[in-house]
Amino acid sequence: MENNDLGSDLYISWEDYHRAIERLACSVHQSGWAFDQIVCLARGGLRVGDIFSRLFHKPLAILFASSYAGELGRERGQLKFAQSLAMTGDRLGPRVLVVDDLADSGATLKASIQWLRDRYDLSDLRTAVIWYKGCSSIAPDYYDCYLPHNPWIHQPFERYDVMELAELASSIEAD
Repeated sequence: MENNDLGSDLYISWEDYHRAIERLACSVHQSGWAFDQIVCLARGGLRVGDIFSRLFHKPLAILFASSYAGELGRERGQLKFAQSLAMTGDRLGPRVLVVDDLADSGATLKASIQWLRDRYDLSDLRTAVIWYKGCSSIAPDYYDCYLPHNPWIHQPFERYDVMELAELASSIEAD
C-alpha cells in the first residue's frame, strides 16, 4: 500500500488488496458473530464477497448498486439499485453480513442497508468494508483500514476500466 501525503492518492497492489480482505475476514471471525449469509455490493464488493463466501462457507448474494459515473468512474452520481438480489437460495437471512470494498461517503452503504431492511425480514445485519474513510456518514461494524482523510483509492483492477481489448490482445500475443 503506497500513500505519500495526507489525503493523497492511495495505490493498492493485488497482494495488499487480498491481504486486506484476509485481515477483514479475520476481524469478523474473531468477533464471534455468527451470520447466515453474505451480501456483497457490486461491483466493488464482489471480490470481498467471493473470498468471504469461500472462507466462511456461507452463501453469497449480490446487490448491484452504482453511484459512480464519468470516464474514470470518479464522479458521484445518483445511486441506483438493481430490482432484486442475485442469489441461489430461496430467502435471505435472517443474520446478514453486508460487504463492500469501502465506505467513502457512506451513502451507498447506508442506502443498501435500508434497501435490504425494506425487502427482507432480517434479525441482524452488520457491515464489513476494507477501507473506512473519515468522511463516511456511517461507521461499518468491521473494517480493515481507517483513513481519516479522503484519499482516492486506486485498486489493482482499475486498470481494466481504461484498457482496450485490442491493446490487451496485442500484449498477450507479444508474450
